[in-house]
Amino acid sequence: MIINIDTKGAEWYAVVWFAQDAVGIKEILNEVDQHAENQRTFNLPERRIAKIFVFRLIYGGSAWSYALDPDFNQISKSPKFWQKVIDRFYEKYSGIKKQHDKWMSEAVNTGRLIMPTGRIYTFKPFLKNGGLEWPRTCIVNYPVQGFANDLVTIARVSLFKRVNLMKHKDILFVSTVHDSVAIDTPERYVGEIVSIIREVFSDVPRNFSRLFGVEFNLPVRCEISIGPNMKELDKIQ
Repeated sequence: MIINIDTKGAEWYAVVWFAQDAVGIKEILNEVDQHAENQRTFNLPERRIAKIFVFRLIYGGSAWSYALDPDFNQISKSPKFWQKVIDRFYEKYSGIKKQHDKWMSEAVNTGRLIMPTGRIYTFKPFLKNGGLEWPRTCIVNYPVQGFANDLVTIARVSLFKRVNLMKHKDILFVSTVHDSVAIDTPERYVGEIVSIIREVFSDVPRNFSRLFGVEFNLPVRCEISIGPNMKELDKIQ
């Protein structure tokens, strides 16, 4: 059987944690469907569009990136329209706005960002339209993507160690891609492995604090699917 584990919203949790955004933290702790909520808040036509909107923005997307995207320009082709939606997002999640501004200021003034995990990102301005411009997309994206990967790596390594303690040679880790892990196992071990997975993700905040000496005050959650192959997977509660 294949057990597939997907980390839930790792990048969103990452940016909310960096920003210590009060609204974002409350939504996460209360297990609010943030994308459905923002679909309503920002008057977007469907949850999928709301999800793309949020993730593009926390990766440094601009009003033009929405206005030029076929998924979004059906709503409006006006950058001014999308800038108003972006402004409303930053009004709701004011901590994220402050964090984006902080990263930009630090990167421009020092040429780098240093993460709590020890990662160091360096940046340089580039020539555009006869002047120098700093790569905003990279500056606000790298910390989020990198930190999310660090959280998932803690879970992945811990999971590998705990599954190996079962001492069953016919359990295989067959894929670890970004925020997901796939395990191939005989069906008789599924229940035990699922219990270990839940423990591992529950332990990520504590393990993060132990490794880096910084409190991670959010849960880390995952979705678990099981099936005979990657095409026929059913989520379990």
